[in-house]
Amino acid sequence: MTRRLRQLYLLWTVLIMGSLCPAAHAVSWFAFGPDGGSARAFAADPRDAAHLYLGAANGWIYQSRDGGRKWERLARVGKRDDLVIDNILVDPADPRHLVVGAWVLSDLNHPDGGLFVSNDGGATWASNSEMRGQSIRALASAPSDPKIFVVGSIEGVFRSNDSGVHWERISPKDNAEIHEVESLAIDPVDPKIIYAGTWHLPWKTTDGGESWTSIKQGIIEDSDVFSIIVDPKQPNVVYASACSGIYKSGDGGTKFEKVQGIPSTARRTLVLMQDPNNLDVVFAGTTEGLYRTFDAGKIWIETTAPDVIVNDVYVDPSNSKHVLLATDRRGVLSSEDGADNFSPTNTGFSARQITAFSADSEHPATVYVGVVNDKDAGGVFVSQTGGLSWSHLGEGLDGRDIFSLAQAPDGTMLAGTAHGLFRLKGAVWQRVSDDSKAAVIPAPPPALEHKAKAAHKRVARTTAAKQRKTPKPRMAIATAKVKNFNGSVYGFALAGDTMIAVTSEGVLQSASSGAKWTVADGLPMEEWRFVAGSKATAVVASLNVVMMTTDGASTWQPVALPPHVTQVSALSVDGQGEVWIGDRDGVYVSADRGSNWHTVTNLYVRNVNSLFYDERGERVLVTTNGPATSAFSVAAASKQVTSWDTGWNLRFMRPVGDHLVGATLFDGIVVQPRMVDSAEIAAQ
Repeated sequence: MTRRLRQLYLLWTVLIMGSLCPAAHAVSWFAFGPDGGSARAFAADPRDAAHLYLGAANGWIYQSRDGGRKWERLARVGKRDDLVIDNILVDPADPRHLVVGAWVLSDLNHPDGGLFVSNDGGATWASNSEMRGQSIRALASAPSDPKIFVVGSIEGVFRSNDSGVHWERISPKDNAEIHEVESLAIDPVDPKIIYAGTWHLPWKTTDGGESWTSIKQGIIEDSDVFSIIVDPKQPNVVYASACSGIYKSGDGGTKFEKVQGIPSTARRTLVLMQDPNNLDVVFAGTTEGLYRTFDAGKIWIETTAPDVIVNDVYVDPSNSKHVLLATDRRGVLSSEDGADNFSPTNTGFSARQITAFSADSEHPATVYVGVVNDKDAGGVFVSQTGGLSWSHLGEGLDGRDIFSLAQAPDGTMLAGTAHGLFRLKGAVWQRVSDDSKAAVIPAPPPALEHKAKAAHKRVARTTAAKQRKTPKPRMAIATAKVKNFNGSVYGFALAGDTMIAVTSEGVLQSASSGAKWTVADGLPMEEWRFVAGSKATAVVASLNVVMMTTDGASTWQPVALPPHVTQVSALSVDGQGEVWIGDRDGVYVSADRGSNWHTVTNLYVRNVNSLFYDERGERVLVTTNGPATSAFSVAAASKQVTSWDTGWNLRFMRPVGDHLVGATLFDGIVVQPRMVDSAEIAAQ
């Protein structure tokens, strides 16, 4: 290992050790970005404006002690990764008492979420039993009585008079309109006056929920009301934002007038926020950027690019020039000039969905990761410090999701996207298929076609007992072309000097380090999802067909599936040519191209999602789906099993030098801790 890489590992260790609690032996693997992702909601400590909380779309609560310049993970609420944290309330009477409202992306017939409570500043959380399972979309406290909390859920409006301990429904259970409550506001003087914005217009109660009045006059029918705010000094001034625009009322909601100046076409205003030091300054966070007015809504100016989706706005009460935005994909954006200019402040905040990884063979500390669902803010990120810091590398990808990454024999980085193949030239990704010549592929020899079809028949016989049908393969024909290829590319592997790509439109191969591609000879023309290679051997698989080459992709032979496997979920091939297959029930190994399969002693896993052969370590790395956070290593020769409790649900695991990194489902990259003593650090 190079001195540079040793220094990086020691830096990892120093950073990790510096963040440990006294029970250091129990720590999990540590998150190291890439920074950014979707941020949902802010909340501030009422006694310390620099102490902020941030909710994410993966169940995590973060905190910042410096006004949002740096963030640290605080806790995963409910120990789930599917909770959207859109509402955080800090008890004005006790800042260590936090209440969070959460919801889960699900259909309305099966709403889910809940109300979660912390009494230790967010370190630990408990579910409130009375609100368990409620899909909570809004949460507010009464400015005049800090013990009164109000919740808006899919079912209606609920109130607590004891700081969130007990709850009662205050909206009529049989009301056909007051449900799907997206926004709430409480009058600053009278806590019985409550405004509720639903997915179909707003409502108001003046008697604590005994009766409700529709306050839709002036609002376009069928408007979803995303945000309601009440002026703290003029309670009759009410703002409401909807999918049809922004509305303002000067008489407590009796009549609204549509605010001019913000186009409503293809734009939704998700949040309204007043400057606490100048109430005529109002911010509107929309799905097409941030708008600001200095004159209480007469004139609006857009202050960000229109591709910024704003979920929440925080205005520092101690300094109105300091404004934060919680955004989709871009994380937290910060302004120090009152929202004229913004820059990302995501250090410590990572909510990226990593789907691909590749290391530079010549520079072990240089690694690349690909992400999905982040559009122009995503694509590819590169680290030259083994994952400690990251740079965005998305130019040329045009917001495409990344499914796979690999390094070609000449050192060029390749990216497989949801729509086509790309090569990295300098710092720009360039599509490779547009200048590729059409490939004329000879029809497969009859004998090979017969073998492939025979493999399908064996699969069909195996699965017939489970009443499962296997599609008949469609073989590559002489007119197959790859010009203007726009399919999904799920993986790359190297067989000798030939690059292989598995795609939604067949298997492609390249002898020019990915500059030009042809359709692989003699393979069924179907969707291939998995590929693995070692030396001149490579294996490709669809969900239920496996093919293998041992001569650098010149010829292919079928591999029979293990008897009880009906759907492949992971694939690998080790340095001895053994084929490894994972499925929902475990891991299977064959040394004779599928004639015989065996399991690995002491490897008890289910729902396998990744198998990867680590050539340097001569081992296969195994990760699984599900609640378990363990990852495994199996020595290729001896089949000895090693395991780690990573503390995370991993998509896959890869080696970086003598360390391991894992890709989480929603939280970016995590790094294996490495404990060294002070003498080793001093020796460097």
